[in-house]
Amino acid sequence: MAYHLKNDQLSVEIAELGEVYRGTRFDGSGLITGVELNGRHQFCVPESLTPGAGTGGIGLCSEFGIKEAIGYEETRAGELFPKLGVGLLTRPDEAEYRFYREYACRRFETEVEQKSAQQICFTTQPAKCRGYAVRVQKDIEISGNTLSVAYTVENTGSRVISTDEYSHNFLGVDGYAVGPDYVLKLPFAPEIWSDDPSTLEGLVFEGANVAWERRPEKDFYFRMDPFDGRETPWLWELRHRPSGLTVRERSKLPLSSAAVWGHGHVISPEMFVTVHVAPGERQSWTRIYEFSECNAE
Repeated sequence: MAYHLKNDQLSVEIAELGEVYRGTRFDGSGLITGVELNGRHQFCVPESLTPGAGTGGIGLCSEFGIKEAIGYEETRAGELFPKLGVGLLTRPDEAEYRFYREYACRRFETEVEQKSAQQICFTTQPAKCRGYAVRVQKDIEISGNTLSVAYTVENTGSRVISTDEYSHNFLGVDGYAVGPDYVLKLPFAPEIWSDDPSTLEGLVFEGANVAWERRPEKDFYFRMDPFDGRETPWLWELRHRPSGLTVRERSKLPLSSAAVWGHGHVISPEMFVTVHVAPGERQSWTRIYEFSECNAE
């Protein structure tokens, strides 16, 4: 049974723990599977339209440590290491950590408190693992046409927590395919690059705007220089031009890296923040999304 937040503009659906996502990549608490604007417009889509394909992401879901899991390098095969938002994972062999690999998992215990029709809180309790122990609190709230997700990471262990976090925003407007009708706007014209130039095929970069010549038949992906989102009015804006439907991330975050991934049905801006918390300390940040129905272009 899902959790719901609702006001006169937004209706937000949040998955019950373990009901929609059972993998070992994404934070299973506060996984936002649906955002509806004005009772008729949808913004969230699954990572893949093919059942069983991909890693199971959907909607607005966050991940900690996509490149390097906490303590993994010092963990021997058969031992545990923590993946924030997921649980204590078992390192199976000497291979490098891979975010898309499934690991044996002891899930963290998470408490859920629905504070009102517009606010819900998920608190993931710490589990000790070789000196690492972390409490993660996620407060999700709606106000008008704005959705906010506030994170607090508290280090209750004896070792420094050093990782990163991003929201993998699996977005698509009302089921419209990706193509010339979409534009992704950035607050400035960034330097764009990709390790694989083929992932840039069909993309059009015009100043601060990114567009698509046609519907992508394979994954597209590019990276850009990080920037201080505290000094920009927003981090990114995705608009479906014919309808005027728009989602904008207004988070005020100092970004450690930034990227965009997608396919023929999904566009995912990914904005990363560094998480570095000493024992006994805590770190907080908030992601803010604004959904609107503007004039069509």
